[in-house]
Amino acid sequence: MAEQGTRQGAMDRLTKTQEMVYELRVGEVTAPKMVTVTPDQTMAEFRVLLRDNRISGTPVVDENGKLVGMVSIEDLINALTENAINAPIRERMKTKVECLYEDELLVHCIAKFSKFGYRRYPVLNRDNELTGIITKGSIVEGLLKKLEVEYEQSESKASVSRQRPTMRKFFEDVSADEISFTFKYYVAGQTLKDAGKAASELKNALKKLGVCPPLLRRIGVATYEAEINVASYTKGGEIRAQVEKWGITVEAVDNGPGIPDVEQALQPGYSTAPDWVRELGFGAGMGLVNMKKCSDEMVLKSSVPEGTHLTMQFYYTS
Repeated sequence: MAEQGTRQGAMDRLTKTQEMVYELRVGEVTAPKMVTVTPDQTMAEFRVLLRDNRISGTPVVDENGKLVGMVSIEDLINALTENAINAPIRERMKTKVECLYEDELLVHCIAKFSKFGYRRYPVLNRDNELTGIITKGSIVEGLLKKLEVEYEQSESKASVSRQRPTMRKFFEDVSADEISFTFKYYVAGQTLKDAGKAASELKNALKKLGVCPPLLRRIGVATYEAEINVASYTKGGEIRAQVEKWGITVEAVDNGPGIPDVEQALQPGYSTAPDWVRELGFGAGMGLVNMKKCSDEMVLKSSVPEGTHLTMQFYYTS
């Protein structure tokens, strides 16, 4: 019991900011106002733009506004060192550009910042049109704005929230031989396009049922990690949730190919992520570790090639 209490206490301290990283989309924290340059401008002109706008890099766009590269202060320093300050930007820019999409989860973006170490990423819509740029600064600003909005909403709804019964009180007040709520979400495999949708919808449903915020955070993070695993590694599957008197069970069930060595998979750092997942900044092997930390109990069963069945239990606190 002491170990369980320690784990729960640690995960109850998940901050609201950490929670939002799993909820927000890149487009919600993108800076829409951005400075751009064209390939035909010179590095000398680029230096003036950096100084006047107090930035350290910018997208390079052609006459139609299409993204063709990125140029940064590092490129400017190299140009100065090589006496090429009057060279056109097209000769000094980077043409292989890592991009993000507006509808990607913010956690994808943070994973890319961590993996590649870049200071900024251009943001595109699904038509591959440049819509903005994202930096660590714009992420912080976006999170602060979201926190402010949610604080104002919570203040206006404070009196209603005080009257909302907790899940435990609900089950105590209702008389029946058996009571439960069941939720099921289908998850497509081999794609991260809609990854996180099931976790978000489940979290919203549990919130409406009155599940307390600390428990919601743990369930949200663990379910998101489970959903990412199903979307990344498998042929597809389901996320299931059962709300009962004692707590909540979340299951992630997939259609294969299964995990050859479950014990090894539970070790920090172990990963069999395919290249396309690693390119997004994932595959560090921490998903199952995070799920175990967030849940009160976790059981992982898998067989090759049938698939994997993950069960996580979350208990109501007093």
